[in-house]
Amino acid sequence: MNWKIEREDGAALDLADVVEVYRSSGLGERRPMADEERFEEMVRNANLIVTCRVESQLVGIARSVSDFCYVTYLSDIAVARAYQRRGIGRALIDGTRQEAPRAKIVLLSAPAAAEYYPHIGFTRHGSAWVLNP
Repeated sequence: MNWKIEREDGAALDLADVVEVYRSSGLGERRPMADEERFEEMVRNANLIVTCRVESQLVGIARSVSDFCYVTYLSDIAVARAYQRRGIGRALIDGTRQEAPRAKIVLLSAPAAAEYYPHIGFTRHGSAWVLNP
């Protein structure tokens, strides 16, 4: 299977395609999918989006906020269920790192993915805090 990993502008993405990837991946269960305006803002306002396409179909997305020199917060990584376990998630992370090579990548793992990240080189950080709106 050939895929293409590239940086894209969130404002240029077809939001329906992004929604489909989030829903199919399972990540949509933990994102405000019912609030279309908020979800659209999440995509449009991220300053680093790396996508995966098979032919022209969007099958994966890594959505981040980065200063490109110190830290990149990888907010979301979603791969459509039919394309999972093929290396696309790792390729999206690698693509994110290529866009900000000096910055460390920080993410909050979905519970089901907690064992995946150490396998690809991430280390656990025990002092993350969340302040909800």
